Amino acid sequence: MTERDELRESREQKLEQLLALGLPALPNRFGPTRHSAEIKDQYEALEGSVVRVAGRVMARRLMGKAAFAHILDAGGQIQLYFKLDVLGPEQFEYFKLLDLGDLIGAEGTVFKTRTGEVSIQVQNLVLLAKALLPLPEKFHGLSDIETRYRQRYLDLIANDETREIFRIRTAAVRGIRRYLDCLGFVEVETPILQPVYGGAAATPFTTHYNAFDTTVYLRIADELYLKRLIVGGMERVYEISKDFRNEGVSWKHSNEFTMLEFYQAYADYNDIMAEVEDMLSTVAQSVLGTTRVSFRGHEVDLSPPWQRVSIADALRRWADLDIESIEDLGALQEEAARRGVQVAPDTKRGVVIEELVGALVEPHLIEPTFLIDFPVDFPGSLLAKRKAGRPDIAERFEPYIAGMELGNGFTELNEPKDQLRRMQELNHETGENHAEVDWDYIRALEHGMPPTGGVGIGIDRFAMVLAGVDSIRETVLFPPMRPRETPRAES
Repeated sequence: MTERDELRESREQKLEQLLALGLPALPNRFGPTRHSAEIKDQYEALEGSVVRVAGRVMARRLMGKAAFAHILDAGGQIQLYFKLDVLGPEQFEYFKLLDLGDLIGAEGTVFKTRTGEVSIQVQNLVLLAKALLPLPEKFHGLSDIETRYRQRYLDLIANDETREIFRIRTAAVRGIRRYLDCLGFVEVETPILQPVYGGAAATPFTTHYNAFDTTVYLRIADELYLKRLIVGGMERVYEISKDFRNEGVSWKHSNEFTMLEFYQAYADYNDIMAEVEDMLSTVAQSVLGTTRVSFRGHEVDLSPPWQRVSIADALRRWADLDIESIEDLGALQEEAARRGVQVAPDTKRGVVIEELVGALVEPHLIEPTFLIDFPVDFPGSLLAKRKAGRPDIAERFEPYIAGMELGNGFTELNEPKDQLRRMQELNHETGENHAEVDWDYIRALEHGMPPTGGVGIGIDRFAMVLAGVDSIRETVLFPPMRPRETPRAES
């Protein structure tokens, strides 16, 4: 028998002993009247009153005819005080049979100990759920990445910081909704399973629709469906959605991620940039009480206005490279190689520039910055309208904070012929790695889409900024993980 099995058996025996006492246990319901944080915050008003609390036993200390325990609930931890002459011998024995990790309910009087700690003197006690498995070794301050991500429930129990990250994330999403709702945007839902995937250049997850006997794809973006709604007369729409891309993972990439996309008729990318910088700073102020954040070793202020720098100016400023003076593709590729940026011989001009920006510009974008005016032949410019008087430039922007891109926005391309031509060219160049033309979307554009601005913002990445964490997995409750060899691996 393994040590783990022995511990489980010991706890099962304790549960049997506890149940044999004949006292209430394992009820279907228990209604707490207060949370720990509320009791501490309102101690002066609650002193001497009777409250009911519930939580997980995190520490226990037996001292003869008295005992202490700390329980963890949604508000944090609070101390419970047990006395033999208050509980009686049966309930005191009941307490002695509890283990760390057990969930209990307690009713008692609010008071402060001699050391000044807000506590509850327990008068009634009930076991709500038995923890048959112990908390892992070194549980307090649990730091093992594998355990934290695979068993997020243990991470949430052990680490205040983890609970705070997800409080921040939830509050940020709520704030985004509130901001857009106040501007008259309508929240909508679009299909997750799509017959033609589009709205970005990425590899999809593929599945099969049995009812229709057809191949469908998990969406890589919501964009084309949201812009269909703009065509239909819904002038301001947004969606906060799960998207899926069957590609690599990194500190800022996840196969499954959450995106905010919003689109506004009769607007261009300047209008959308103004809304993005105002929205993100407003949400930061609401969630954190400040617009200043600490992220990736930098202190930055999200307050508007954010600087706007064109791709050409950015390369001139930070790489001393004038791409507009290098018209020959071969010469541009040689210049990239000279600067340590290697690209394949058949790489298009836009992709070469994209690689140069990633290597030579992005690390300098510390303060909140919009990179703007991308070459049209950038892969990410597929759906962006050309700049007036500069047909080689797309009215596109990307917001950056501390060197990390948060999203992608455009003045939306609403010219069906140009859109069709670009889709066909990209499909021809990338073959199976890109979707077929979305003919229904082209048909929608042929009915007329007003001038429109739009953007997609990565919610997980924005949560990284607000929480000050360096990995996207820290902001996803259950990040994708490689399966273990055995489903019931050791904790």
